[in-house]
Amino acid sequence: MNGIYLLLGSNIGDRLDNLKTAIDRLGSHNIVVIDESSVYETAPWGEQDQSWFLNIVLQIDTPQNEADLLTSCLQTENEMGRVRNEKWGARIIDIDILYYHDTVMDTESLIIPHPGIATRRFTLIPLAELCPNELHPVLHLSQAELLLNCEDPLDCKLTEFTL
Repeated sequence: MNGIYLLLGSNIGDRLDNLKTAIDRLGSHNIVVIDESSVYETAPWGEQDQSWFLNIVLQIDTPQNEADLLTSCLQTENEMGRVRNEKWGARIIDIDILYYHDTVMDTESLIIPHPGIATRRFTLIPLAELCPNELHPVLHLSQAELLLNCEDPLDCKLTEFTL
């Protein structure tokens, strides 16, 4: 994998504005957006009795290491009012580190690559849009191959929204 990729999602309030605000706030943490996927509207994962999400994948550049990037992502979520009441619950913003180049790590606070990549269409569809031929550093399959093999039945629809 060549690059650092984040997944952003929101299903509370003005979802599109929440994504824009998160990107702006990440910029204040010395995170530069190199490329972005289209915006997708996706069925909620896990807890299904909630509003649909808007999701986007960003390719970023930052001098931060993995742990510092996680801190910046969590600070951005907190600044925007993210409350963690329940796993897979509704959220104003969610920022996940998907890949950090070819880094493979599993600590108490951070797992890279993100363990849900291969099982979630709302992650794979925008990744396959941005970097279809980049290989997962553990599974050794491209993003396009992972998407072809993904059994997630939840809807993930391309929107006309732009950031």
